[in-house]
Amino acid sequence: MPQISLNSLMANNGPSYSEIIVKPYREELVQAGFQQLLTPEEVETALNRRDDKIALVVLNSVCGCSARVGRPGTILSLFNKVVPDLLFTIFAGMEKDAVNLFRQKYLAGITPSSPNIAIFKNGQLVHMLHRYQIERMGAGDIAAELVNVYDAHCTKEQSAETIEHLRQVFIEKYKADPLQLSNE
Repeated sequence: MPQISLNSLMANNGPSYSEIIVKPYREELVQAGFQQLLTPEEVETALNRRDDKIALVVLNSVCGCSARVGRPGTILSLFNKVVPDLLFTIFAGMEKDAVNLFRQKYLAGITPSSPNIAIFKNGQLVHMLHRYQIERMGAGDIAAELVNVYDAHCTKEQSAETIEHLRQVFIEKYKADPLQLSNE
C-alpha cells in the first residue's frame, strides 16, 4: 500500500494523498471488476497489446466529478450486452510513474486531466471522455456514450453472473438498482 513518505513531502514524486483518502475510490472500481495498474510495467503489460482486445481505462481521481458521475457512469455502462475485454484503473496523484507513462505514451498530445475514461485497442486510443466532458454529463449520459463505443467495437458478451455481481455492487454503493433506473 503506497504511503506518503518524507521524500514525497519534500518533493513531488510520491503520492499526493493519503491511502486512507483514496481507498474507497479505488475499491469502487475494483469491486466492479477493474484491475489496478500501479506501476509503469503494469501499464505497459495492460495496454501494449496486439491481440485486438478492447481495454477500458479509468484514470481515477478524488475530484467531485469522478465520484458524482465518472465512476458510477462507467459502472453503469458495464450492464450493456457487449463490453470491453479488459477493465483497468490508474489513480491520478498516487502511482505517479504509472500515470506519467500512461499519459506520455498512450495519451500523447492530449492535455493531462483526471478523471478521464479511455478505450484502447492494440495500444491505440479509440475513444476518450475528458474531465471537461465528464463534469458536464450525468452518469447515464456517460454510460450511454460508452455503450455506443462498446456496440461499435466490442464483442465480449457480459455474463449473467457478472451482471448480477455488478448489480449488487451498484445497489450497495449507490442505493439504487441499476436495472430499474431507466424505468423511473
